[in-house]
Amino acid sequence: MHSLDPEALDDLDRRILHALQIEPRVSWSRLATVLGSDSGTLARRWARLSEEGLAWITGYAADRLLALIEIQCEPVHRPAIAEQLSLDPSVMVLDHASGGRDLLALVLPRSFDELSSLVLNDLASVVGVRTMQTHPAGETLIEGGSWRLRSLLPEEVARIPEPRPPRQRAARHVSDDVRRAILDAVWEDGRIPVSVMAERSGISPQRISDGLATMRHDDVLRFRTDIARRATDWPVYAWYFIEAPSTVIEAARSTITSVPEVRLAFTSASRYNLVLAVWLRRLSDVNRFELALERALAGVRIADRAVVLRTTRHMNRLLGPDTRATGPAPGDRLRAAA
Repeated sequence: MHSLDPEALDDLDRRILHALQIEPRVSWSRLATVLGSDSGTLARRWARLSEEGLAWITGYAADRLLALIEIQCEPVHRPAIAEQLSLDPSVMVLDHASGGRDLLALVLPRSFDELSSLVLNDLASVVGVRTMQTHPAGETLIEGGSWRLRSLLPEEVARIPEPRPPRQRAARHVSDDVRRAILDAVWEDGRIPVSVMAERSGISPQRISDGLATMRHDDVLRFRTDIARRATDWPVYAWYFIEAPSTVIEAARSTITSVPEVRLAFTSASRYNLVLAVWLRRLSDVNRFELALERALAGVRIADRAVVLRTTRHMNRLLGPDTRATGPAPGDRLRAAA
């Protein structure tokens, strides 16, 4: 495949993707009225984007912890460690980074005990791992799935239909078999039809539909649409490690959203108390971004930064050098996402 650039997506592609970022499971017929196209065209466009690895949708459980682990490796073992971690169900994002760390692994454990076991037992036993620093998230200020492509007009965004609420007659509790069937299916394909989930699981379509609506309404199930980074106008990806007074952290809850480059922001009980993942238009924008960040969060100190050289795993997909999805990634479907 040729190297990616923003021309890989035309205007309609971008409008479709922005809409799917807002509501990943919106029907093509309902979206057609917003985008001024027809449902068949939208379905074909999405099929192409998905098949070419330009975009993918993941459904995931939203009730898990989040932590970022910095890993330094023996140079000779780095490729093998990266391959092993890319296939580890505990890892949701794996970045190869510049600076004082080789790899950055975003993990989503069920509990603090599970995080401790992952760091102290599993990762510590990997041959070639030199050192690790773990940054457990306290509060997520901006979730990765909330980032938007900015291709729709505000009035078009307002017309994107919201997820269907639960039926009044639907069971308030989602049984374990329905929950498991839904999570298994939407992890692999966030737009999988209810009818297919029902056929695979042997559970009635109505129970699957009710469970899906209830889980989304209760915010225990979320969906996100991700896009190959180099096909966007923001191909540069970096992590920022920040030290800030508690008053600044408090203010960040409302001001950090004014910095549009930030894709993920969370507080941490570690050496750094604020960690950011950002997308930039070009590497030379680093200084401009840092000025904008310091204006939004007066009093912060950028303690360290790392530019991502390559991402080999993101959510339910393995990624190639050009940031396209190349295939499915194994995962614990009960994990959350950042």
